[in-house]
Amino acid sequence: MDYFFYCRDRPGTWALRSELIEDHWAFMDRYADTMIARGPTFTADGTAVTGSMHIVGLPDEAAAHEFAFEEPNYHAGVYEEEVLVRRWRNVLGRTMWEFTGATAGHRRFLVIAHGKPGTTTAQAPLDAAHHRSLDRGYREHLIAYGPLLSLDGGAWTGTALLVELRDRSAAEAMMADEPYAREGLYESVEIHDWQFGGRSAG
Repeated sequence: MDYFFYCRDRPGTWALRSELIEDHWAFMDRYADTMIARGPTFTADGTAVTGSMHIVGLPDEAAAHEFAFEEPNYHAGVYEEEVLVRRWRNVLGRTMWEFTGATAGHRRFLVIAHGKPGTTTAQAPLDAAHHRSLDRGYREHLIAYGPLLSLDGGAWTGTALLVELRDRSAAEAMMADEPYAREGLYESVEIHDWQFGGRSAG
């Protein structure tokens, strides 16, 4: 089972985050074989880290809880207490390291679209249109994407995408034209500047 995690940094914790970088990487090394995507998010001007995103294959909810709450940054107070943890489905069936569409001058974004509560039945009939929309206009720019699900996998709770586009306005346009958004199924949409993470990313 694949799980999506997003941890938001507390203000003023950059120095602490920097001190813990090796501990953080060592913890993540334990999950290297099943890591699908990872990396920090930034303010729009790129001057400050705002959080960390991980997508990783894990055996069950208990393992997901350990991944989220035993991580060194969380323990030390770098992250806010509430961590977004959801089941996720890997529509493209690949990791971020298998993405081959890098374009010079483009920026990478994490998009977290939060579904309105109780919209699972409304989402299902739009699923095919949702995939067609992304495949038609953005296939070569998608690093990873898939639905966010409740921890038991039974309810749709939104969409998470990693995408490379020319700028933030392009990411906003992509989401505004997305079928779930047009039908009002999203409660809110977050667009974060994002970079590939891990030891090789520095």
